[in-house]
Amino acid sequence: MKNTRSYSLSGNIVDLVAGEIFKGTVRVVDGIISSVKKNEEVSETNFILPGLIDSHIHIESSMLVPSGFARLAVVHGTVATVSDPHEIGNVLGIDGIKYMINNGEKVPFKFYFGASSCVPATPFETAGAELGVKELDELLRMDEIKYMSEMMNFPGVIHRDPAVMKKLDVAKKYNKPIDGHAPGVKGEDARKYIEAGITTDHECFTMEEALEKIIYGMKIQIREGSAAKNFDALVDLLDEHADHVLFCSDDKHPDDLVKGHINQLVVRAIKKGYDPLKVLRSAILNPIRHYGLEVGTLQTGDPADMIVVDNLEDFNVQATFVNGQKVAENGKSLIDAIEESTPNKFNVQQITEADIRIHPARNILKVIKAFDGQLITAVNQMEAKAENGNLVSNTENDVLKLVVVNRYQKAKPAVAFIRGFGLKSGAIASSVAHDSHNIVSVGVSDVDIVRAVNRIVREKGGVSAVSGETEKVLPLPVAGLMSVDDAYRVAENYHQIDVLSHQMGSKLRAPFMTLSFMALLVIPDLKLSDKGLFDGTTFTFSNLFA
Repeated sequence: MKNTRSYSLSGNIVDLVAGEIFKGTVRVVDGIISSVKKNEEVSETNFILPGLIDSHIHIESSMLVPSGFARLAVVHGTVATVSDPHEIGNVLGIDGIKYMINNGEKVPFKFYFGASSCVPATPFETAGAELGVKELDELLRMDEIKYMSEMMNFPGVIHRDPAVMKKLDVAKKYNKPIDGHAPGVKGEDARKYIEAGITTDHECFTMEEALEKIIYGMKIQIREGSAAKNFDALVDLLDEHADHVLFCSDDKHPDDLVKGHINQLVVRAIKKGYDPLKVLRSAILNPIRHYGLEVGTLQTGDPADMIVVDNLEDFNVQATFVNGQKVAENGKSLIDAIEESTPNKFNVQQITEADIRIHPARNILKVIKAFDGQLITAVNQMEAKAENGNLVSNTENDVLKLVVVNRYQKAKPAVAFIRGFGLKSGAIASSVAHDSHNIVSVGVSDVDIVRAVNRIVREKGGVSAVSGETEKVLPLPVAGLMSVDDAYRVAENYHQIDVLSHQMGSKLRAPFMTLSFMALLVIPDLKLSDKGLFDGTTFTFSNLFA
C-alpha cells in the first residue's frame, strides 16, 4: 500500500483539528504528509480534507468481500471503515473473521474489524459457529481487531448476566472500546447498559432516546443504510452534541454503494444548514479518536488519507488517496479486482411444498408487520386463509407466507406470516438473513416460495426472485453472504433482481434488505427464526395463532 511518489496538492485545506479552512499546499512524501503550508496565493478552488469513515458497517451486507467493497467505496471519498464481521462470524467463526482481515489487507483501504460479541446472537436460532470468551480473547488480543463489536444482548447487560459480563471483561482487559446495540432502551435500563462499558449505539430511532444515551456518556452513530434510515430523526443532534455523533450505514447493498456512501450524509447535513466543519468532524475525526484508528487527519506526519472535492455543498469527490496512493479519480475506482477463495458452510437439501404446509388450527393469525426503512416490526392479528387444509398467502390483505430454512442441518422449515412486502406474484429468497444467515423467503404461493428457496440451495447461497417463467439469482459463494465477482457486476446483477422484486409488487425501497432482517430476533417485536416465531419483547417463542 505504500506510495513512494512525492507530490503536492493545493487548494482550500480543511483542518478539522484546528477547526479552520485556509488556502495552502499539502506535500506528500512516501505516503506521509510532510508539510501543510498556508499560502493565500493559491489559485485552486477545490477543497482538500481527510477521507471519510463509516463508523459502523457490516461489509457482508454489500454482498462483496472487503476488497470489492473498497473498490466501490473509495469513489465516494471513504478511506476507512469500522467493520463488524458479525455476519461471516455467525457462519464460519474465527476463520471467517480472519478471512475478512486477510482479504482487506490486499487492497489500499483501511478496514478496522471488531470481535463479534454475539455469535450466535441468541440461543433461539441455529448458527454455523459460536464465539465464546476464549474465542473473543483470541480475537481481541490481535492488533488487527480494534474493538468489541455490538453487544446485542442488551437484556443480558442490563441484568448483569455473568456470561455476558465475562465477554465485556475481555474487551476491557485489552482496553478496547465496546460497541452497543440497544434499540428503544431508555431510562434506568439505558444507564445500566452504558455503565457496563458500552460506548456507542447505532440503533437509536428517536431524538429522545439518543439524547438520554448521550447524557449517560454514549456516542450516537447516526445510521442511514439500505433498510434502516434514522438520519432525519437524529441529524439535529449536530446542533449541540456534534462531539458525540458519528455517521454510519450499518448495512449497505451493492447497488446503493455504487450511488454513494458517507458522502451522502455529509451533503444532507450541510444542506440542512449545519457548519461543514462540525459535520466533517462527526464523519471523520470522531470515529478516528473514539476507536484509535491509524487514519490521517491531514496533519504533518500523518498518513496521507485524504480526498479532494469541488466544494463543500455538492461534495463531488475528485480524488481519493489512501496512504498517499490515489485510489479513485473523478468517479472511477483505481482499485483493481482481485481473485479470492470462497469458504462456505451450506448443508441443506432442497425443500418441497409439503415441508411448508401449516394446518389451520385457528382462524386468527399473529402476523409480523414490516415497516419500510426500519428493522423493528409490529404484531397484527389477521384472519387466516386456508386452502385444502393448508394456510396460504392472502395477497388481497398483503398477508404473505414467510419461511426460514435451516441451512446448517436438516430440519423442518419454520413458517409464519408477514405484512408489508406487497408482493402480487412470485417469491423472493435470501441466504443473507441476520443474524444466523439461514435461508429466508416470502411469497404469494407455496410453489413460488419453494422455487425461490431451492435456487438458493442449488447455488449454496445467494439472493433469488421468481415470478412466472422468470427466475433470477445472484450467487453468493463466500459464506452464502458475499461474491468474489467484479464489484460493479455484482451491483448490477443485484439491481436487476431488486427491479424484478418491485415489478412483482413490492413497494419497499429495499425488499431484500428488509427481508434479511425478518429473522433478526434481537430487534422487536415479532420475528421468525429457523426454530419458530419469536417475540422480541419477551425473548420467548410465540404461537402462530392469536
